[in-house]
Amino acid sequence: MYLKSLEVQGFKSFANKIVFEFHNGITGIVGPNGSGKSNVADAVRWVLGEQSAKQLRGASMQDVIFAGTENRKPLGYAYVAITLDNSDHSLAIDFNEVTVARRVYRSGESEYLINGNPCRLKEVSELFYDTGIGKEGYSIIGQGQIDRILSGKPEERRELFDEAAGIVKFKKRKLTAQKKLDNERENLVRVNDILTELERQVGPLQRQSEKAHTYLKKREELKNYDVNMFLLESARIETELKSADEKYAIADDELKETNATYESIKAEYEGLGNDMQQMDERIESLHESITSTSSTRQKLENQIELLKEQIHTAEMTDEHLQSRLLAIEKEKAERLKSRKEYDDKKAALEAEIEQMRLNELLAVNEHKAVLAEVNRCNDGLEKGKNELIALLQERGSIQSRKQRFATMLEQINIRKAELTKRLLDRKTREAGLDDILDDANKKLNAVNEEIAGLKEKESALLAKAKEWRDKSGENARLMEEASTEYHKSVSRLESLKNIAERYDGYGNSIKRVMEQKAKNPGLLGVVSDLIQVDKRYEIAIETALSGNIQNIVTEDEATAKKMIGFLKANHFGRATFLPLTSVRANRNTKNEAALGEKGVLGIANKLVKCDTKFDEVVAYLLGRVIVVDTIDNAIALAKKNHYSLHIVTVEGEYLAPGGSMSGGAFKNSSNLLARNREIEELEKRVDQTKTKLKELRARKDDIATAIALGEEDIAATKTLLQEKYIEQNTAQISVDRADQQKKESANVYEDLRTENAEIEKQLEEINQGKKDIAAQLEASKQREEELEKENSSYSEILEKQGVLEQEASHKAAAISLELANITKTAEFAIENINRINSEIEKFDEQKKSLVEGAAAAKDDIKKKQADIDAITQTILASKDNNSKLDEELRESLTKKEKMSEDYRGFFAKQEEVSKKQAALDKELFRLNSQREKLKEASETQINYMWDEYELTPHAASELRNDAYDDLPSLKKLIAGIKDEIRRLGDVNVNAIEEYREISTRYEFLKGQHDDLIEAEKTLVGIIDELDSGMRKQFTEKFAEIQREFDKSFKQLFGGGHGSLELVEDEDILECGIRIVAQPPGKKLQNMMQMSGGEKALTAIALLFAIQALKPSPFCLLDEIEAALDDSNVSRYANYLNKLTKNTQFIVITHRRGTMAAADRLYGITMQEKGVSTLVSVNLIENDLTQ
Repeated sequence: MYLKSLEVQGFKSFANKIVFEFHNGITGIVGPNGSGKSNVADAVRWVLGEQSAKQLRGASMQDVIFAGTENRKPLGYAYVAITLDNSDHSLAIDFNEVTVARRVYRSGESEYLINGNPCRLKEVSELFYDTGIGKEGYSIIGQGQIDRILSGKPEERRELFDEAAGIVKFKKRKLTAQKKLDNERENLVRVNDILTELERQVGPLQRQSEKAHTYLKKREELKNYDVNMFLLESARIETELKSADEKYAIADDELKETNATYESIKAEYEGLGNDMQQMDERIESLHESITSTSSTRQKLENQIELLKEQIHTAEMTDEHLQSRLLAIEKEKAERLKSRKEYDDKKAALEAEIEQMRLNELLAVNEHKAVLAEVNRCNDGLEKGKNELIALLQERGSIQSRKQRFATMLEQINIRKAELTKRLLDRKTREAGLDDILDDANKKLNAVNEEIAGLKEKESALLAKAKEWRDKSGENARLMEEASTEYHKSVSRLESLKNIAERYDGYGNSIKRVMEQKAKNPGLLGVVSDLIQVDKRYEIAIETALSGNIQNIVTEDEATAKKMIGFLKANHFGRATFLPLTSVRANRNTKNEAALGEKGVLGIANKLVKCDTKFDEVVAYLLGRVIVVDTIDNAIALAKKNHYSLHIVTVEGEYLAPGGSMSGGAFKNSSNLLARNREIEELEKRVDQTKTKLKELRARKDDIATAIALGEEDIAATKTLLQEKYIEQNTAQISVDRADQQKKESANVYEDLRTENAEIEKQLEEINQGKKDIAAQLEASKQREEELEKENSSYSEILEKQGVLEQEASHKAAAISLELANITKTAEFAIENINRINSEIEKFDEQKKSLVEGAAAAKDDIKKKQADIDAITQTILASKDNNSKLDEELRESLTKKEKMSEDYRGFFAKQEEVSKKQAALDKELFRLNSQREKLKEASETQINYMWDEYELTPHAASELRNDAYDDLPSLKKLIAGIKDEIRRLGDVNVNAIEEYREISTRYEFLKGQHDDLIEAEKTLVGIIDELDSGMRKQFTEKFAEIQREFDKSFKQLFGGGHGSLELVEDEDILECGIRIVAQPPGKKLQNMMQMSGGEKALTAIALLFAIQALKPSPFCLLDEIEAALDDSNVSRYANYLNKLTKNTQFIVITHRRGTMAAADRLYGITMQEKGVSTLVSVNLIENDLTQ
């Protein structure tokens, strides 16, 4: 496998698309400073997944996109692609050629591609695992990395050795396994929390369940006794009721006979009285008739006048109707005229729309013609641009040769200047060595002072870092507490929600009905679920509701009827339903009046919250109940209102109308309203804890950021300290060199003169080559000017055509806009036509209505004229009737005298019969009261059976046990069983079902817990296995790297010794690695005491050792030999050639020795300011000097 090509476009200074073609061997990339050579290395590093803009010498990732120049606009994206030959299938992908690409846009969006298919960074990284290629590998090495290898901490060199040892992929797998392990442990903590909560619940629930079983057994016994006592009591009541009914019937018969006698006397008495009254009324009537006849006659005459006035008014109204008809006809004519105008306007607009569409088509065609001319000019420009690029490539080749000569000249001049300086120094320096020594000592002292200051700064930063770590620990503690609280609350909330969803605490019939809620949208819910109550009033409201708290609210009667049928069909028991369409509350004015009394907190329905559509239901259930603070105030209020109110206290005492009171402890702890409130409180607490956790996590991130910044400051300070230590060593070396130079001066002087003569000869050859290159460059520039003129001509045409294209585009847009406006106007005209047609229809309807009204008015006038004629006849008849009435009045007065004498004889007889009636009434009342009490007792017994056991009398009779026939004995048995039940205390009958469900859930979670433990054990085993394998592999590979490093060190240094050491007392998989170097002729020394060239050569020896042991398919070296002298460059180049058997090298360099070793050279130039271009020279067939 090797790198075949690199394609760059829009990346940093490579504005144009440039393709580098690579071959096996060594490819050199050369060019002047600032031409963009190092951007090639950055491009390869970037496409392989580099995420740090700092590593790419930028502030942000958008900095890699070409930023523009004075003559060029910035580009919108950067694109880099590398193509590798994979014919040996070194990469785990079924392609002989693999292209990896990366693109980033200024908007921040980016993408990776493998063979044109989008992928993730992870897939790119995994593709190159253990190949040495990648941002963590050793296939791309720059000067900065050379410095980091040597000057960095031992642990910072670790990644390089891990890649070389081939354990990176195992570390990645370990990291993945560790993340899974952390997740499993987190799940395990959560399951443990839930199990702890369930274990806390299981014990009490088990005890409650056992007590509930005992309670239910006792309740069943009590039921048996109660039913038989009910049957005996019912039989007794029935016997007594039958006797009372018989006595009542006898007394009733006697009363009826007395009543009949009384009624007979009374009838005669009242008949005579009525006759007298009728006679009085007749006499009074005759008086009134005579009086009213005169009055009526006057009224009839007035009525005639009124009818005549109404006839006159009706005639006036007819004239008004005619006027309104004329007005309607006029308005209708105006609307018809407007409709015609809009019709004409619509026709004109449709013609105009057709014309505008033709204009739009012409504008579009004109726009296409202009675009065609623009494309022609663009083709001409592209052709000129391609020729210009070819010219620039040719010139680049010339420039490359010129650059080589310039580089050689520069180096020779440097060498000459150095030689001249050294010659002068050798003659004059001996006298100045003391001054040099003093200067060196001053520098050494200054550096020592700076080192002391930096050490103080480092101590302060370390103290600050400790402070932040303490804060981090405190924040972690708070997070752990919040997390524990969150999991506990969530667990409790889930338990309560499960209980609520199962309707635990409700009757079986209620549960069965609510199971049908999903199928019956008319089921709105149980009363307890539809109201919200303040904690203070929970007991009061639950007491006031009593059994009604389990009533079911439905949308209508049909749903209620359907559910009752469901309960009957399945024998699930009974339930009470409250249809919204039928339930209505009765308002009690006494309740409103009592609101101002002492201790009154309000009417119960006003103390709860609910949806407005349930207000009537809540008022029906609670509207008659008054809530009072204490029982004393409740009693006082009841007395004041003569025991006619329903009153409940906040502690649950209940005072009913009639004076009965109930109170004490509840039978069980099932508080449905409190359960709903607890769920709401837990939901709020979970949300609050979640928010707190979020804030703590944000705080954790802030602290982590502060710690990271502090570590960066510490690292920066340590780096400065290292630099100052280097300066300290340099100053010390300067002192040592002063003595050495005095001794060497005499021997070196003659050698320098010989070397100077050789340099002069080389200068003459280089100057002649520069003259030849200058002539070639001049010819190239002339052709470039010609091409620039042609391109300028095309650009002018393009600019003009661009203006025309914009005008044509604007014209087409304007026509489209005008067409839209006209179309809108036409639509408006059509709307007006429709509106006018509607108004005309309304006028026709009004006209029809007015015509019908006029006909009715004429009929009314005729009717009133007939009434006048009839009234006139009545007045004439009343005059004849008046004389007859006077005669009848005289006869009636004579009859009344006789009736008064007979009436007085009946009174005494009526008084005697009345006394007998009163005595019989009293006896009937007594017997009836006795019957009512017996019926009430029977009803009470029946209600008790239903309320306690949901049994009807018929169902109770089926449970009759003949052994229980003595009522007093049965009452003793009932008292005993009730006492046993009372001694059981509070019983939660729901505990049986809750215990079963909690136990089932506990067993399920216990299984999950065991599975998580097993998964944890498996993951720990995988991690241990990976650790063991990595330790073994790293130990073997590290030993090989040590041997290879010593070998390459000796070859590059011409002797000496190089070794690698692991940092002691640390894990072999994480420990740092020290580099120990001993150049030939020197003692073993600290890396900081070596010269720059020695350091660089040591690092190169290490990289070559890794390449020799585990070759990467290609290796890109960015001026890593810059610090080497010529002799070491030659050794470097020779060793590089040895490694080309297994590795393809791409070398960015300024050094002649490295260039000479290259098989092909690429030249990077920047003829256009800010834009890098490419030229290449094949050196396999051509000599370097040509």
